[in-house]
Amino acid sequence: MTSKALLAATALVAITLALPATAAELTVGFSQIGSESGWRAAETSVSKTEATKRKVTLKIADAQQKQENQIKAIRSFIAQGVDAIFLAPVVSSGWDAVLKEAKEAKIPVVLLDRDIDPSGKELYLTAVTSDSVHEGAVAGEWLAKTVGGKACNVVELQGTVGASVATNRKKGFDSVVAKNANLKVVRSQTGDFTRAKGKEVMESFIKAEGGGKTICAVYAHNDDMMVGAIQAMKEAGLKPGKDVLTVSIDAVPDIFKAIAAGEANATVELTPNMAGPALDAVMAFKAKGTVPPKWIQTESKLYTAADDPQKIYDSKKGLGY
Repeated sequence: MTSKALLAATALVAITLALPATAAELTVGFSQIGSESGWRAAETSVSKTEATKRKVTLKIADAQQKQENQIKAIRSFIAQGVDAIFLAPVVSSGWDAVLKEAKEAKIPVVLLDRDIDPSGKELYLTAVTSDSVHEGAVAGEWLAKTVGGKACNVVELQGTVGASVATNRKKGFDSVVAKNANLKVVRSQTGDFTRAKGKEVMESFIKAEGGGKTICAVYAHNDDMMVGAIQAMKEAGLKPGKDVLTVSIDAVPDIFKAIAAGEANATVELTPNMAGPALDAVMAFKAKGTVPPKWIQTESKLYTAADDPQKIYDSKKGLGY
């Protein structure tokens, strides 16, 4: 190599080292709750796809629905010096200490799907979530419209106790019940967002309500619990979707399969693509210092048998559910 070529190469290396980090050099740690539902599995799959599109290295830690595992993962990501941390919080409280550690390390944190208590608002960059109060209200409004003025006893399958999304989906539904005297939630219990627990709790509801004869409708905070509830109803000799109305949230493929079969009535969609907007926010923040809004809201949409559920089922199966 000539002296001129050597000088040129040295200058090029110096310039390259001085350039700011590009998306290809970004590493993001994602503390995921687990894989308790089809929606959660899809969120993980879509997150990987969105990171690959942007040439971002995404490190995912499965917490198996335990907060202590999420806290350990966040501390591990901090020790590794990642560029950002995504957190899907299993519960809404108990995050202040570990998020302060991330802030002190100058690592921005983005919440996905769920929020945390107001005390921690200054400890994260932004939250990419749906309006889960609105989701519950949409479910309630569908039921109120469907039954008209008819008296309707509702049983409710709640999500994980302490999870913001469960609290809010209940709050939204209850706000509609409060305005409609003919609607009454007669039983409400956590199904922990899982299919197996949803089936188990629904079985207890059926036994407590005269074999299910007094149940007009089931409201579930997610579709997986509803799929379990549908199985319980069928095993008890009931006809879900006909004898008992159903409305749930997430819009996973299996609920569309049930709607197409006439065994479910309605679902409110929660998009699994939280990571795409989150990655764009982090990249803009890292590259230009652009501070995103504190809340990036995703869309919620109601689906029924009128929306060609079989076609939607086929389209969603490729998303990693």
